[in-house]
Amino acid sequence: MSWFVLVLSGLLEAVWATALSRSDGLTRLAPTATFVVALALSMGGLGYAMRTLPVGTSYAVWVGIGAVLTVVVAMVTGAEAFSLVKALLLAGLVGCIVGLKLVH
Repeated sequence: MSWFVLVLSGLLEAVWATALSRSDGLTRLAPTATFVVALALSMGGLGYAMRTLPVGTSYAVWVGIGAVLTVVVAMVTGAEAFSLVKALLLAGLVGCIVGLKLVH
């Protein structure tokens, strides 16, 4: 259950990071509200997962999932340019996240 919550929390990290970028410095109501709610849920899930998973593994997986998805969303929406090198590096991050799960 902790791994499931951790993955969901990583997904929410991408949500709050994207909402933060769209909030124009926390001046737009909907993105700011999305940011606050997603941030609270993401942190809460990370804290829950850390009750049974090691802190280093939990944090690395949480950040990795959030970072990869944030970049993917930015590339899909056109906010960030796609490149093969970025795609390969993101695939490497995903491989490292999977590796952390496998060695746990």
